[in-house]
Amino acid sequence: MVSIFEVNETNKMIEHENLDVRTITLGISLLDCISPDLAELRENIKMKILTAAKDLVAVGREIEGEFGIPIVNKRISVTPIALVGGAACRQPEDFVEIAKTLDECAKAVGVNFIGGYSALVSKSMTGADRLLIESIPRALALTDRVCSSVSLASTKTGINMDAVRLMGKIIKQAAEETKERDSLGCAKLVVFCNAPDDNPFMAGAFHGVTEGDLVINVGVSGPGVVKHALEACRDSDFELLCETIKRTAFKITRVGQLVAREASRRLGVPFGIVDLSLAPTPAIGDSVADILKEIGLEHPGAPGTTAALALLNDQVKKGGVMASSYVGGLSGAFIPVSEDQGMIEAVEAGALTLEKLEAMTCVCSVGLDMIAVPGDTSGETLSGIIADEMALGMVNAKTTAVRLIPAWGKKAGDLVEFGGLLGHAPVMPVNSFGCSRFVSRGGRIPAPIHSFKN
Repeated sequence: MVSIFEVNETNKMIEHENLDVRTITLGISLLDCISPDLAELRENIKMKILTAAKDLVAVGREIEGEFGIPIVNKRISVTPIALVGGAACRQPEDFVEIAKTLDECAKAVGVNFIGGYSALVSKSMTGADRLLIESIPRALALTDRVCSSVSLASTKTGINMDAVRLMGKIIKQAAEETKERDSLGCAKLVVFCNAPDDNPFMAGAFHGVTEGDLVINVGVSGPGVVKHALEACRDSDFELLCETIKRTAFKITRVGQLVAREASRRLGVPFGIVDLSLAPTPAIGDSVADILKEIGLEHPGAPGTTAALALLNDQVKKGGVMASSYVGGLSGAFIPVSEDQGMIEAVEAGALTLEKLEAMTCVCSVGLDMIAVPGDTSGETLSGIIADEMALGMVNAKTTAVRLIPAWGKKAGDLVEFGGLLGHAPVMPVNSFGCSRFVSRGGRIPAPIHSFKN
């Protein structure tokens, strides 16, 4: 049971410390929609999504009104479309038509994003996988709410370097296709190592093949709550610091668990997981960077940053798993540059570099996220950056991701503007030395020795 003390404490966190449920994400399996006829496939997808998600937004608003808990986003994730469309799609343009259908469905039911325009190619690619990947730039340019992800590597399979090389080119094409909007298409495209099947956060959400027909996954976030809690122990030792973060993460996760259970009951859909990630927004006071500063850093990027982030991530996980039996997704601290005002300030101050961000991803829950780089950055360089991040995830047996925006026509020091939760970002310089011979070798980097655990 939730006590009156917890209710009052939660109200305070909502009113003064930016606590919110970042997303209720309805996962929908499209495997029963498969057809060799493209028109029939699109109609099946449309009927399945419109039927399953018709009450999602209304139920989210009901819960907001009754409990006073802000639910910022209502979203949908679907089975990776490369699997769903393989029988019907003969060219990239066929997959683009499916993307348009997904976009129409998202608008019809009122969700802000739909994820799952995805391919799982961590070991190799089917013909359908390649066609979908080649269609991504056009699909993201012609839709508003579709998000795309590609799984390129895992600890069990290694790194598919053919796919890594291809994705460097695809990201460049996506930037060009949306150059009139500061290359916004790239902000809706992410690549993964060890991609989770139950992630509710965009752009990487998809409904994994191990999931049931429908599932409710909830992402809850509260960087401002953690920062506020740490203000009370500014000069304490690490024991009290860690205990404070852990207790706060417990309280935040309790809110997510409550919302998830209510949404599950009202929609008649099984509850999946709570993702307890600290996901920042551009709003003042809702920043992971500010937590790191409260821990004792002048700016993120200063010496000690990786240790502070490791501490934060670990304590968030320890507190969260005590609050819910079903913690999943990514669950930890996110460090997107464009979506975190404190990270933006650190870049502008010269404290935070791309290389330091890469080091930080070794200990956090995602990777190089929402980072704008010069528009003339080559596809090979983008592939090299992706390969580095995939290697970190593979060797450390953790999820890592890359969401780079080579901003068309922009150079280091310029600013790109996306608006809303995607925020804005300073364009960061990239190492100018080449890696084309490395990424052009082809084939697969083998899985590490410690992956053999059977």
